[in-house]
Amino acid sequence: MTDHLRPTPPAVVRLTRYSQAEQKEILGEGADPFGVAYAGLTWLPKEHHFGVRLGDRLVAHAGLLRLPLSIGGDSTEAVGVGGVAVAPDVRGHGLARRVIAAALDHARTLGPRHGLLFCRQPLVPFYERLGWRALDQDVHVEQPGGTVLMPLRTMVTPLHDGAAWPTGPVRLLSFPM
Repeated sequence: MTDHLRPTPPAVVRLTRYSQAEQKEILGEGADPFGVAYAGLTWLPKEHHFGVRLGDRLVAHAGLLRLPLSIGGDSTEAVGVGGVAVAPDVRGHGLARRVIAAALDHARTLGPRHGLLFCRQPLVPFYERLGWRALDQDVHVEQPGGTVLMPLRTMVTPLHDGAAWPTGPVRLLSFPM
């Protein structure tokens, strides 16, 4: 039996652009919309953007970027996931899950074996429910003044069957995403 009282979930679409204006459309005018300004980090813009619109309004976003890494001294790449945002008035309806899933579907076409993200500690359980795993080690990232210890939690997820995260020290060979 079909539940015709429940509306069809909004589709996730590939966005042709994602600027400060679109971020403000989702999160408003706050000075620190992601709650990470305390870290003082310089971030890279994402190259691929996915969003959910309700009517003409953008209400959710996730972005992707291929990133160079060194793990245990070996060079590799991961697909960084960042800029995950859902408008406060529509949270709790699975939009973050949907936009992240669509972004990861695209990430699987980019080549790297793993997805990587950085998040505040309170968000770790959410990402774990989506299949991400927190790394239990320090991760270093590049910044304008040199390499620094990432103050946020680093989480990874396989993008392909059988993709095991390598062992060894992790260094992002770029700014974080």
